[in-house]
Amino acid sequence: ECDSLCLGGIKFFVIFCLTLTRDLKDTLVVTSCGAEAITFLKFFGVLPSSALFFLGYAKLSSVVVSKQALWYMTAAPFFVFFLMFGFCLYPLRGLLHPNFHTDAASGFFMSTILENWTFALFYVVAELYSSVSVGILFWQLANELVPAEKSTTFYPLFGQMSSLAPVLAGFFVRRVSAPEGIDMETSMRRLSGAVTLCGIAMVVLHYTYYSHLKEPVAAKKRKGKKAVMSFGESLLFLARSNYLGCMSVLVLGYGISIQFSDVLFKNMVKKQYPAPLDYQRFFADFSSSVGLFTFFAIFLGSKIISRFGWGAGAALPPLIMAILGLPFFMLIVLYPGDDLPPHVMGWIVTSGALLGLLSKATKNALFDPTLQIAYIPLDEELKVKGKAAIDVLGSRLGKSGCALLQQVLVLYFGTINHAAPAVAAIFFLVTLGWVAAVAKLSILFEQEMAAYNKAIKGEEKGAKLD
Repeated sequence: ECDSLCLGGIKFFVIFCLTLTRDLKDTLVVTSCGAEAITFLKFFGVLPSSALFFLGYAKLSSVVVSKQALWYMTAAPFFVFFLMFGFCLYPLRGLLHPNFHTDAASGFFMSTILENWTFALFYVVAELYSSVSVGILFWQLANELVPAEKSTTFYPLFGQMSSLAPVLAGFFVRRVSAPEGIDMETSMRRLSGAVTLCGIAMVVLHYTYYSHLKEPVAAKKRKGKKAVMSFGESLLFLARSNYLGCMSVLVLGYGISIQFSDVLFKNMVKKQYPAPLDYQRFFADFSSSVGLFTFFAIFLGSKIISRFGWGAGAALPPLIMAILGLPFFMLIVLYPGDDLPPHVMGWIVTSGALLGLLSKATKNALFDPTLQIAYIPLDEELKVKGKAAIDVLGSRLGKSGCALLQQVLVLYFGTINHAAPAVAAIFFLVTLGWVAAVAKLSILFEQEMAAYNKAIKGEEKGAKLD
């Protein structure tokens, strides 16, 4: 149908732009400021910016009556910024960037961030876009427009369409934006232009959807509002339920382990590919591989869960991360120097790429589905409040807490590479706790599902007697 194609197209362009801007923000910051700067930007830049944005969005949504206008007003500033950055800020970086005569290797990360403030600004805006684009520009739109009875048909289609976006985004960078023999400034203009065109395509599809339907299809049958909980309320609510407590450990486990492995991986890639364009090309290939693996892993993941059960599907992501993390961290700890032989550097980057690739693929194929399935047997209050509490815990404690801990390690050891033994210890302790939580939750899940199915059968039997 035209409806599903329009929404699926919006999801595709959202993920396409997200992939391009995500890889570009890492390229700009890591190659100029060092991978350690990411931890400072996430805590001091992304966290307060996200809070301000969502506060402003809440105020704007209460003033703007039209949901279409609110959507356009939310999307437009991002694409205007990306266009301005590629055609104005980046070409003028020599004039705009101050020079404090420091470098990332000296350990003065805040100084290098300030020296490259336009790159830091791009990083913060791109991180904000990653949250807003998926959560508001697509899922909030889809949840408002797709009727509940059609969601089981449409939503898997959206996932399959969007899983191809990283593949094509990586191909675009390799063949169009950053081919061999091009300079970074030309690459930036091409990439910024592509992101802007995708933004225009999203607006056209959004307008076409509303024009085609005449009236928005509202999911009127969905009752109840999503609970909004403070950080303290979230902790207290989760502490009262073993079931939800285990689920929160799963969310924190993935968030912490992926962040700790990612920052080390990006640091090692920078050592092998110090030039921005080479770094960008590497992650273009990496993003294409992640998208391709995810596309096929989604089919495999559903078969694993249906054949071997919830526990097997939920346990595979931490087990895969622990197994693949072992050679990656072992090589970094055994070879701590900066001037490593090319073959050793190749081993480290390859093992890190495999870890990152399968971590992200199993998240989409196994982690996300099993997490959502775990909500099914809960009553309505636990579903609504539990999801809100876990979302708050995952976003605040998971992201900001992890970034703060990484800062402490960087400031104590000097660089993230020197902190590798401590990072490895945290990584494996977290994955161990994650597996233990899966084992406990698997038992609780079976008990809850048995009670849930019994209640459903009782309701069906009562309906037949009536």
